[in-house]
Amino acid sequence: MFYRRRGVRTVLSSVIYPALFLLAFGYGIGKGARVSGMSYITFLIPGLITMSSMNQAYGISVEVNVSRYYFKIFEEYLLAPIGRWEIMAGEVLYGMGKGLLPVLFLLGYSAFAGIGLRITPLFLLCLFLHLLAFALLGFIIAMAVESHADQAALSSFVMVPMIFLSDTFYPIDKMPLLARYLGYFSPLTYSTKLIRGTLLPGSHLFSFKYLLLMVVIILALLAVAVVLVERAEA
Repeated sequence: MFYRRRGVRTVLSSVIYPALFLLAFGYGIGKGARVSGMSYITFLIPGLITMSSMNQAYGISVEVNVSRYYFKIFEEYLLAPIGRWEIMAGEVLYGMGKGLLPVLFLLGYSAFAGIGLRITPLFLLCLFLHLLAFALLGFIIAMAVESHADQAALSSFVMVPMIFLSDTFYPIDKMPLLARYLGYFSPLTYSTKLIRGTLLPGSHLFSFKYLLLMVVIILALLAVAVVLVERAEA
């Protein structure tokens, strides 16, 4: 019963967030608008996929933080006869799994609404890299901060600007110069371009240099995550 209630809560929280943005931006502010030669709703859906899945994957930072400083469950993991990397892998895979929920919702909505998206192996690869990057980032933040307040502050200063400056709601090349430069420091910009480029038929947005950059970002995040979990004290 407990796990069923928790599962329902997790699914609902994953769906409501993108649904509200879809309603407000897709059918409110952006109704009838066109962006980069396509309807705004077609442009928006891939951005909502990356934004909402990022939030869910990164959200493991809250659970890891709570398990470390409040319930002390993470200490039990560290004392268990398993490798530190296995602990990290379990948390990251959990975050990636949570990140899939809004993706499935938005892809299902797109099929129902007749929005032409293509699901290809290249899209699945880009989605995997996207989820892995932000689940690793969430794990790193949880291991690096020393309190829930520190984590909330980091999320406010890093994650919130990333949502609005990373090609999700508006084309980054149409933004003011300063916002554009800030956006190009965000890994979400590149994963959004990759996923939008693979989802939209005939799109010229996909670039292998962005794919390579995401791999480099993931390797850097993985290295940091391994160092932090190895240094963690039980």
